[in-house]
Amino acid sequence: MSWDKEVDILVVGSGAGGLLSALVAAENGADALVVEKEPLWGGTSATSGGGIWIPASDQAREAGFDDNPDDAFKYVRALSADNVPDANIRSFVDNAAEMLRWMGEHTPLTYCAFPYPDYHAENPGGSPTGFRTHMPLPLDGKPLGKDVETLRFASPAASLFGYLNWHFDETYVLLFRQKGWLPHLVKSLARYWFDLPFRLKSRKDRRLTLGNALVGGLRLAMNEKQIPVWLESPLTELVEEDGKVTGAVVEQNGKPVRIRARKGVILAAGGFDKNQSMRDENAPLYPNARYSGGIAGNTGDSIRAGQRVGAETMNLQSAWAAPVFYVPGEDRGRLCTIERALPGCILVNQSGERYLNEAASYHIVGQQMAHREAEHCDASPTWFVFDHRYRHKYPVGPLMPLVPDWAQNGMVKTILKKGSTLVELAEQIGVEPAKLETTVARFNEGAEKGVDPDFNRGDAAYDKMYGDPSVTPNPSLAPITKGPFYAMPIYPGDIGTNGGLLTDDRARVLGQGGNVIPGLYAVGNNAASAMGESYPGAGVTLGPALTFGYLATRDALGIN
Repeated sequence: MSWDKEVDILVVGSGAGGLLSALVAAENGADALVVEKEPLWGGTSATSGGGIWIPASDQAREAGFDDNPDDAFKYVRALSADNVPDANIRSFVDNAAEMLRWMGEHTPLTYCAFPYPDYHAENPGGSPTGFRTHMPLPLDGKPLGKDVETLRFASPAASLFGYLNWHFDETYVLLFRQKGWLPHLVKSLARYWFDLPFRLKSRKDRRLTLGNALVGGLRLAMNEKQIPVWLESPLTELVEEDGKVTGAVVEQNGKPVRIRARKGVILAAGGFDKNQSMRDENAPLYPNARYSGGIAGNTGDSIRAGQRVGAETMNLQSAWAAPVFYVPGEDRGRLCTIERALPGCILVNQSGERYLNEAASYHIVGQQMAHREAEHCDASPTWFVFDHRYRHKYPVGPLMPLVPDWAQNGMVKTILKKGSTLVELAEQIGVEPAKLETTVARFNEGAEKGVDPDFNRGDAAYDKMYGDPSVTPNPSLAPITKGPFYAMPIYPGDIGTNGGLLTDDRARVLGQGGNVIPGLYAVGNNAASAMGESYPGAGVTLGPALTFGYLATRDALGIN
């Protein structure tokens, strides 16, 4: 077999799991290479909130949370799918804190435990006070040099005006217009626009936050180790010899390049979010690739490459479900996280009826919307209904408060519906007026008292997380009474698929009969998630991706 290049560890994909895998290799004296099919690096991780769910961390202990992996295992095990092995869940909860400690020692990243409740905090082993979700502190991206120009932008849902990066805490300052919010905004805008001369050649914000901070910090550490990242170099096939994966063929500048991986190939290239045919075949509950919040490059190439060398798959029907706004012309859906829990809004189906707790986690709401659409064909779109007070106090996806309707983005105006009365609004959205009036009246009756007798909105710890603390007695509930009234369409979507290649507790890819395919590993959305079809808490996508990337490389290098 002739090779064009040889390395110890070949990583396919430049998201968080892939970058950490390469860094672990280099820190242990191995030669690593990252190949990325897109012209931008960072993957879906760069567009994310950057949160990682890590049980029993040092940071949580310092914050006063006495956590332990056994509680986390009990919590995840009850939520995860039956076909997910105990060993995979146990491996994650037992090694996550070690991975985070290692990352803190070998990168400029600083993660802090955050008082963010688990999504099902009332379940055994759940944490209603949080401190399993960890968030990265902002990072100066200037030391990345030219690499910052090819770093993928944050999601429009995780940035202000589509270009200004913000930290999680800053969201609350601006969202609720807390004391000093305007000077803070002016200062942030000035910092961005006066980043000269860089501003003349790029829209990129070099103050990195959230997912940009995560991948930016990993890339800074990689650059110190001189680990190359090849952009626009898609995987075309894995090379197998005598039952072992020994390398891969990637395309670079239109030509095939055969790369030998002496120790292993780690697939970290995401799911099949944007592959419509794969969604049609495997995930009929989440049929529309347009509404996925995943990036355009997530087309399942590496999953299919794994299948061609005998890899088994698991839970391909599953996705990280989410309600999303969709602005015509954009390449992805915009995750709706905060807006649903704020007081003064409801979600109604195409008959004008509520059918869920709007403030539940986005995964639960996304699943319920998808099931409702599959069973009744009346939830895509669902209508996000709110009144004048809500409109001018809070954002609604791409709709900005304090900005007049006429001054909104042109495509946003095409999806915004408005009526001086609920009857007029109902006519705008094709809903029976009497039904919408009845629904709003019933909601208002409970909201006045701070209760939701139909769906218990605002009762759970997570519901209150995104409520408005200035509203009492329930920060998630307020009546919808002041016209004009508004509605925007919201769709059952996702932030990525989470079924993929079958792996074991060391991220080794498994073939027929559960046998290990030597030399091949898969992490992140390339692999079937240890969470099954559940979403236990904020960061259960990235936390396992990083942890299994850490374990995969160590296994490939023979490190216990």
